[in-house]
Amino acid sequence: MASNSKRKPTQASFGSVPQAVVNRLSYYLRELQHLVRQGVQTISSSQLGQRLGFTDAQVRKDLAYFGQFGYPGIGYRCEELITAIRRILGTDQQWPVALVGVGNLGTALLGYKGFAQQGFVFQAAFDNDPAKVGMTLGGVKVYPLERLPEVVRSHKIRLGILAVPASAAQEVADRLVEAGIQGILNFAPVTITVPPQVSLVEVDLAMELEQLSFAVLHRQRKTC
Repeated sequence: MASNSKRKPTQASFGSVPQAVVNRLSYYLRELQHLVRQGVQTISSSQLGQRLGFTDAQVRKDLAYFGQFGYPGIGYRCEELITAIRRILGTDQQWPVALVGVGNLGTALLGYKGFAQQGFVFQAAFDNDPAKVGMTLGGVKVYPLERLPEVVRSHKIRLGILAVPASAAQEVADRLVEAGIQGILNFAPVTITVPPQVSLVEVDLAMELEQLSFAVLHRQRKTC
């Protein structure tokens, strides 16, 4: 069970947090939000860890990087911990987002309502296909790529999503950086490079499926 003392997390304490801990915060947040929707008000570290496949010690250690959030005999108050984790992750504010590439994947991303629920709001989409420019998809206007700097500046956009072919990914990433984008989520199946001051997360869906097929294959071999 977590400690009874509480303090607000401070930005200075976040500098040396391992990436794996930050990743698990998102899991904790999703599970806590799910619990609140079910009417659950409190949960212990062991219960939260059990639901996610982590130990109670791991849960407590992860949260201890940012402060003490529990109460003796109670555990964690779900709503309170959600608020704290959202503040840590920065999703207690709205983040304007730009999407580049309005193909099948890009269109699906624009239509996904879960982004807005977590504070990420598409302000603009971009494509080099004249047939798509001027369209409105999921309430988001599609602009020509040439207008990227202007639109990014006017909407104060700091995050960009790449959903373009691999052959165009690096060039478009460079243009996003030049336009002032500070963080890029890359769905193109290729590694790109960005300057040190720009944060980059790369999601290769085929690679994720390869990891899944490996896990299933070797689990089958163990049980044979």
